[in-house]
Amino acid sequence: METFFASCPRGLEQLLAEDLVAAGARDLKQIFGGVHFLADWPACYRANLHSRIATRILWRVAHAPYGNEEDIYRLALDTPWPKWFLAGQTIRVDVTAVKSPLKSVDFVTLRIKDAVCDRFRRDGGTRPSVDTRQPDVRVHGFINGDHCTLYLDTSGAPLYQRGFRQKTVDAPLKENLAAGILRLSGWQPGVALLDPMCGSGTFLIEAAQMALRVAPGARREFAFQRLRHFDSAAWQRLLDAARAGEVAAAEAGISGSDISPVAVRATLANLDRAGLLPAVKLRTGDLLDIDAPAARGILVSNPPYGERVSDHDELAEFYPLLGSALKRHFAGWNCYLISADTRLPKLVRLTPSRKTPLFNGALECRLYEFRMVAGSNRA
Repeated sequence: METFFASCPRGLEQLLAEDLVAAGARDLKQIFGGVHFLADWPACYRANLHSRIATRILWRVAHAPYGNEEDIYRLALDTPWPKWFLAGQTIRVDVTAVKSPLKSVDFVTLRIKDAVCDRFRRDGGTRPSVDTRQPDVRVHGFINGDHCTLYLDTSGAPLYQRGFRQKTVDAPLKENLAAGILRLSGWQPGVALLDPMCGSGTFLIEAAQMALRVAPGARREFAFQRLRHFDSAAWQRLLDAARAGEVAAAEAGISGSDISPVAVRATLANLDRAGLLPAVKLRTGDLLDIDAPAARGILVSNPPYGERVSDHDELAEFYPLLGSALKRHFAGWNCYLISADTRLPKLVRLTPSRKTPLFNGALECRLYEFRMVAGSNRA
């Protein structure tokens, strides 16, 4: 068994733990922003392939107390990097520090990079080159008040990059946050789903993948494929099984709209690139005017808010209209709105039945649940 750490948007740790258990992880320990766990390599491969919630999965390769930067350099120098990747591959080093007494994270990053290169020189005479944009191998350091942990990244590009989104509009949600919101809403394939402010279509694409049983990592590559001990046969079996479980794209009761034709075109392009276009119904339309596509269902959306794309005066006018539209057109629906604007429930004049703290990047938000039973939700 190896030791790993999977990161995720804060607020989704329990959902991430569920994904990891399904992949075969053991001895899970949740912290803010992620989960520590034990797993064999096939379970690591499965977690990268199937988790909709994880951002990265890191393999712990060294851990020790430190007193200064040279202790961290020595820890990295004593770590057998050439055992795991080749001198001809490119590297990038990133360091996160929490309550560390050291003055410069940049200097610690430099010392870890020096140690990796020095270890390669010592063992074989040549050292890897640095590529900060698209490295073959990513080394992550985490330092707290008295310990340093070194990791190798098994994911590569963040796992929310599913491998197909090209078109974006203002303030898109990360895919793993959108997937988490869908899970928190209780939505299941077969239940009507609507995003009436769809932007570039993140909620719709995640829902369509879920409905068609498309593994989120089935169309991309991973950093573990570039490690020396990569088991290509085991990986191919997992990938073949995932693809064999997919359902042919067909209408799935998922609908989206946006007042912006540009946003609708972006969503169409992204769905088409992902091979999901038949699963989603799209139209251009104003949320304030559209009717619900079914008698019951789940509405999810990322409406504009002050930190994002609109000013406060505009929102103060928009939110009461939004609340009225939900009451008028979506009785029988459960509606989920994510927002960093704490005024939202008051301004939409509806009482949320649940408020879930979530983070959209560094921005603290709330996921508001409104159960739309006609005449009963006014604040």
